[in-house]
Amino acid sequence: MTVVTIARLTIAEAVRRRIVLVLIALTLVSVALTTLGVERLVSLARADGTNDLQIQVGISQILILVAFMFSFVLAMTAAFLGAPAIAADLESGVAAAILVRPIRRAELVLGRWLGLVVVVVAYAVASGLLEIAGVGLVSGSAPPYPMLAVGYLAAQAIVLLTLAILLSTRVPAIASGAICVVLFGLAWMAGVFAGIGTFLQAGPLVSVAEASRWLLPTDGLWRGTIYGLEPPIIGAIVGGRVGPAASANPFFAAEPPPLPFVAWSAIWVALVLGLAVWSFSRRDL
Repeated sequence: MTVVTIARLTIAEAVRRRIVLVLIALTLVSVALTTLGVERLVSLARADGTNDLQIQVGISQILILVAFMFSFVLAMTAAFLGAPAIAADLESGVAAAILVRPIRRAELVLGRWLGLVVVVVAYAVASGLLEIAGVGLVSGSAPPYPMLAVGYLAAQAIVLLTLAILLSTRVPAIASGAICVVLFGLAWMAGVFAGIGTFLQAGPLVSVAEASRWLLPTDGLWRGTIYGLEPPIIGAIVGGRVGPAASANPFFAAEPPPLPFVAWSAIWVALVLGLAVWSFSRRDL
């Protein structure tokens, strides 16, 4: 119950600081602008005689680009929410005041993590589905697996949030957030290198890049988002014409992440969260 109480207080703190309100406002503006732009593009395409299949393919690519932008926004949100989760309590002396009570350090870490997970997952799911619904309303086109795409986006945020909380037990908040964002970008670049390495048949490059995906699984999860937004016909066309070289495209995914990778991502979160608990338990207050 202590963990749940701390989680509720963490959510209330995020609301009180207007973090949630700012995210909601930015999301509404982004969705409105995107929807307006898509409506104009679809209207012009239909006026020029473009068939529905071509429009569907074009809409899917727009959604993937929007999801790509949103994945970075979500990553930064998760990083800079998680970075001060413990570090700010340590710097302000709040942690020492809280832990004087019969509250274990593990409960504080887990409560902070759980509360922030609720915030970022709710934000990812609500804004992602709102974006998809808005685009679908004006275009008449919907991705094949919207919940899958949004779920993988939320999973990326959980990975970055967990890493940020681990770093916050040892590193100042600003540094923790910056490190997380940089690592997120490097992980995405590693995925690009893996694709290019496959295209060029550069075995060592592919091996190193693939290994980095397992060290920080955000890029592998991003492929799941692409798969959820991409119509099957694109996979059939690209896969048939280009073959394995299609993997060099960072905005194409012929299949979702394999189940062993998804399972590892869940294990990774549990391991890093456990390491955060262990690190904080040995930190001098």
